[in-house]
Amino acid sequence: MAERKSLADLGQAMGVASATGSASAAAAAPVKPKLDAQGRAYATGRRKDATSRVWVKRGKGKITINGKPIETYFARSVLRMLVQQPLVTVNRATEIDIDCTVSGGGLSGQAGAVRHGLARALTYFEPELRSALKKAGFLTRDPRMVERKKYGHPKARRSFQFSKR
Repeated sequence: MAERKSLADLGQAMGVASATGSASAAAAAPVKPKLDAQGRAYATGRRKDATSRVWVKRGKGKITINGKPIETYFARSVLRMLVQQPLVTVNRATEIDIDCTVSGGGLSGQAGAVRHGLARALTYFEPELRSALKKAGFLTRDPRMVERKKYGHPKARRSFQFSKR
């Protein structure tokens, strides 16, 4: 009986395709972009109680949120930076136009929802960007939510002041 040097040799002897062979076959077939009739990619993003719908298309880097430019809608520079992080990560800040609608939550949650939706839309628009966005953590939905208020308490964990007498 012949001696096997690796798992690939054993797989070939058993008639099973090796894992590296199937991975290279998957890499050979590129993932196609998911675009609509206007050449846009669409995705939904969520953060806290906010939900955003994001459309991405080729352009000059214009970002509109609920029909307003980003500078008007997100007046704080930190929120604008948060929204633009996926574009800066993949060096597409001046090549892609973004149109989105966002509702629910506060401004911080809305900025996070737009960032999540933008990252997902970019992966549909250009699938080769997925690894860079995934590594940066933009494709993961942040699950943290506000804790609910409990019965008999003024807030979620706050108790009424104790009185001895």
